[in-house]
Amino acid sequence: MREVLEREDKWDVDDRFEVPDLASCFGAARVDEDTVDLVSEYYDTRDRDLQAHRVLVRRRSGEDDTGWQVKLPAVDGRTELQWPLTDKPPKSLLDLLVGLSLGKPFDQLATVHTVRSRYRFRVDGSDEVYAELADDRVRAWAGDRLLAWREIEVELGPAARSMPKAVVKRLRAAGARPSRHPSKLAHVLPMPPRAEPESDAARALDEYLDAQVEAIVAGDIGLRRGQGPIHDTRVAMRRLRSTLRVFSRVLDESAVGSLEDELKWFAALLGEVRDCQVQRQRFTEAIDELPVELVLGPVRSRVHHDLQAVELPARAAVREAMDSPRYLAILAVLRRWRDEPPVRPGLTTAQIRKAAEKAQRKADRRLAAAMADDSPAAWHRARKACKRARYAAELCTGLPGGKTAKRTVKHYKQFQSVLGDHQDTVVAEEVLRRMGVAAGTTVGENGFTFGLLFAREQRIAQECRARARELAG
Repeated sequence: MREVLEREDKWDVDDRFEVPDLASCFGAARVDEDTVDLVSEYYDTRDRDLQAHRVLVRRRSGEDDTGWQVKLPAVDGRTELQWPLTDKPPKSLLDLLVGLSLGKPFDQLATVHTVRSRYRFRVDGSDEVYAELADDRVRAWAGDRLLAWREIEVELGPAARSMPKAVVKRLRAAGARPSRHPSKLAHVLPMPPRAEPESDAARALDEYLDAQVEAIVAGDIGLRRGQGPIHDTRVAMRRLRSTLRVFSRVLDESAVGSLEDELKWFAALLGEVRDCQVQRQRFTEAIDELPVELVLGPVRSRVHHDLQAVELPARAAVREAMDSPRYLAILAVLRRWRDEPPVRPGLTTAQIRKAAEKAQRKADRRLAAAMADDSPAAWHRARKACKRARYAAELCTGLPGGKTAKRTVKHYKQFQSVLGDHQDTVVAEEVLRRMGVAAGTTVGENGFTFGLLFAREQRIAQECRARARELAG
């Protein structure tokens, strides 16, 4: 499988459009022109579950760029994954998308035939393509639907930083307009339009929920690719759970169901892996800070192997869970939300702010209780309440007059950060205690260094509590 980052702008044009001279816009010393004939067959489930998440699968044949391709949303464009051309989708492609497809089979939904006139711009005597303009004449069909159109795509190569403003200016002057469709598939087979939110409050809640769904979907793909989006996926699930709890009265209960509990279940599995990652980095940095003469015995080896003994089974548990009907049921709920957000009708800004303010008051009470009690459990409860207050305020930044909400986000983010560090010390102390006991009773090892690391964590915890009191005033 090959991976490339696709950064392109799409433009609608008519048959009278003439491609302007763009070579000077890219500083191109050479422009190569040719024409290629391409056929793309688009695949999805019958319910178009992939397209709902802005993911495309196609089998391309023809004179160039052939093979199976998966296009995924990315921050700077789209990530394109490529496989060699075969008659059927490769198993690794199907395995990658089993979560987004909800385990459903793929069908061919549309065929797109493109005659593409290419203008490839090269700079500084390099053979590498700096940018490419594609003048596409398209015929597409899906079922009984048959369309023909012309469009322009301008794609940047790896060396190009961003689309030059002069390119945009010249295309507009020549009569091109930004495309109404994000892809050729969306042109021939558009998704049913979502109902417009009926208020600013509904729009803010919808957009915040959708952002978390998008992060969870990206996490699913990343985890199945063997990448490391453990933290980002867990945070998105945490934000979603918090939103479901804080704003439960304005959400459609029938559309939410038991999702909060199910997210908690899967996030806990991710947490087992994440804790090992955090502790490994934490202990390694702490050992590096110690004088060599105070690191007695195979301390690094003990840290590595003990954490690995926990992390490997935890990762296996995550992989097993992701293939389970229980996990796919979570993604099925999120898929339905793409079409029908779980927001009750008649939602007002006052309702959103009231729920957010309630979360803030609860966080303040938990902080006061923690400062009085001073136990790890009380500080942990305060931390979770501050997270919910912060996430609720994040949602409120999407409402009119969001400056106050931004200040609230900053306020509770400070507490969340400090108390997050405190919770890390609580977990670290228990792990170090176990390691120290094991090392102290194993021939050739010594528990001394683990005692030093334990004392360090106690000191950091004390500093965190002092900092939290300082923030509280």
